[in-house]
Amino acid sequence: MNQIYESYLFEKHILVQDAGLPAEEHSFETVFALANLFGIRLVSGAELAQERMIHLAEKELGSNVPKPFYRGFPQSVRELTQDQLLFDQLVHYAVTYGFGDFSQPGHSLFEGDFARAAFREKAVIREFEIVTEEEAEQRLEELVRGLLAGTRPLSDRQYTLVLTFLLEKDPQVTCIASKNTAVRLLLDTRSLRLADSLDLSDVIRLADEMNYRLYGNTDLRKLNLVNHDRKFLTKVIDRLIAIGRCDLRTCFEKKKLWNGLLHHLHYTAKTPEGQAFVDAMRGKGNRSVYAVFEKAMSARWVSEAARILKESKGSGAVLRNLNYLVSRCETEKEIEEVLSFIDSKNTIVLMQLLFQYANYKGEGMPRAFCFTKYERLKVHQETKEEMARRGTVLSEERAHFLEAQIRTRLEKLLAGRLGKVYISPEMKRYALPIQETTSQGGYGVLTRGTRLTMGIWKKLRAFTYWEKVDDIDLSVFGIDSAGRQTEFSWRTMAGRQSDAITYSGDETSGYNGGSEFFDIDFRKFCEMYPDVQYLVFCNNVFSRVNFSQCFCRAGYMIRDIEDSGEIYEPKTVESAYTINADSTFAYLFGIDMATNELVWLNMARNSGAAVAGETGMKFLTDYFHVTETMNVAKFFELMATEVVEDPAEAEVVVVDQPIEVPEGVEVIREYDTERMLELMNR
Repeated sequence: MNQIYESYLFEKHILVQDAGLPAEEHSFETVFALANLFGIRLVSGAELAQERMIHLAEKELGSNVPKPFYRGFPQSVRELTQDQLLFDQLVHYAVTYGFGDFSQPGHSLFEGDFARAAFREKAVIREFEIVTEEEAEQRLEELVRGLLAGTRPLSDRQYTLVLTFLLEKDPQVTCIASKNTAVRLLLDTRSLRLADSLDLSDVIRLADEMNYRLYGNTDLRKLNLVNHDRKFLTKVIDRLIAIGRCDLRTCFEKKKLWNGLLHHLHYTAKTPEGQAFVDAMRGKGNRSVYAVFEKAMSARWVSEAARILKESKGSGAVLRNLNYLVSRCETEKEIEEVLSFIDSKNTIVLMQLLFQYANYKGEGMPRAFCFTKYERLKVHQETKEEMARRGTVLSEERAHFLEAQIRTRLEKLLAGRLGKVYISPEMKRYALPIQETTSQGGYGVLTRGTRLTMGIWKKLRAFTYWEKVDDIDLSVFGIDSAGRQTEFSWRTMAGRQSDAITYSGDETSGYNGGSEFFDIDFRKFCEMYPDVQYLVFCNNVFSRVNFSQCFCRAGYMIRDIEDSGEIYEPKTVESAYTINADSTFAYLFGIDMATNELVWLNMARNSGAAVAGETGMKFLTDYFHVTETMNVAKFFELMATEVVEDPAEAEVVVVDQPIEVPEGVEVIREYDTERMLELMNR
């Protein structure tokens, strides 16, 4: 089976039997090894166990991880003086960056011998099942269809799964809900039938994606496509016109870009409908919906402007412009008229608006604008000058009124989708997969904003390791209530090593690559740094190449305060994932110091930064409160006809722990994002 499939299914706690291999006589030994090495307990299919599954677990959870700079980490680090730590670092940098010798991993000059005790920490048991290849393919098709049902862009990991499955299995795809996903698949497969999920106006997006990915150009006004690509775009345009997907009024919104594209393609219409489109794009005047909309807004006919959007582009357009519309309303009656045009069936759009108004920053508060372009996060922090020029300002009172209205519409939209549902109280900690575009994927990765309790008698060990590059840096930043940052990194840790936070040293690549670790003891950290509210863990490529050009893994372990065994123990790994973004900078996860909880961030930022401290991070604090506005438990509660206290009475069980249920009962776990997407977009 394709490694992409096996890796993705591993995230879902599924192992796959290789039907091409002979039956193994000693499957018990494999079952024992999985339990002993990785804490994996097989709840079904144990008789299908194969030795190759041990190697898959090694790959996914990490096994041959390069030693850190201080091999006795963390104890030996704390025994060295600040001068010794600093001298170690200077000598190491002199050898590597000074003399350019990266052939061997460097280690401390002052660190003494250190003997480790046998591993004796308690580790969480992971429950897995083994399925046949036929069963695995059925599961994969369900996962792919769930992902294709989502209206939001996919993460790189999800997209790779979908693309590989479509290329290898060629299932009959009737609808791709996300225009972003449809554009990417169409560009990668060149299968014209996938264009049927697009409208003609989406060809501009297709050309823009092609221009960036194939030519490294972000300016669509400066096209220089080869003949092969020009012919492909021409075929897409012809097909969309032929099947009646010619949304002319929307095309007017990008009239200048259409003019340039048609000229570059030397496009000639083949039908009367095509000629009408060409004449409209090349003629004078602009009959776009937004041109008419803006005229109504200029005249202060706010309700009429909302009606124009609703009738021409749907209620989703009203929702996207709700801030603008409501800010121009002079009376509550006008607001109610505008809201009357909202009857969206798009759960995702309503969810996004809910978050927007629940966390609304009114006048006098700077805003951070976060958006994605080419599957990378871009952040713009509003300046004082931009705040003074704001054209759209809502009072907090109006924002709260809109939040309540959106909640009411969500409740009506979701009501009755499921029958009797049992929901574990812990599911309140889990966020919904609404915007995961820039996320990296791997074992233990959860939706952005999800909160996980660490345990007061445990510490968090964050890690990163790499190959095919000289140096990657793991760093931690403390953020206080005013947004001020305290940096814990290779630049600062020589003077900050303590029982509260310990750093393994800034290793650079040897033959097998390098690694870095941080230990955080939550109780002691709060005592030493009482003003820090949040911690944010970052990864950046100091060697100034993108993650996509090297190999990098990151994640975290939960260890005992007085830990035993190796520095890297696969049994204690809660998450390990590959960072392969087309950038040099990624946010990993955060810690809410007030609640002792890990908060998933998992975002690749559009940045060439070689040092993490050069970027502002206050905007990240919004993600620490996602589950307060909406969470998995609340979502399923809204859909249930009845929430039951006993799982045996339920038709659907939503839990994050192993559970036995009667046959026919659907179990949805915290990592079943594909099923949640399917339900949100039903």
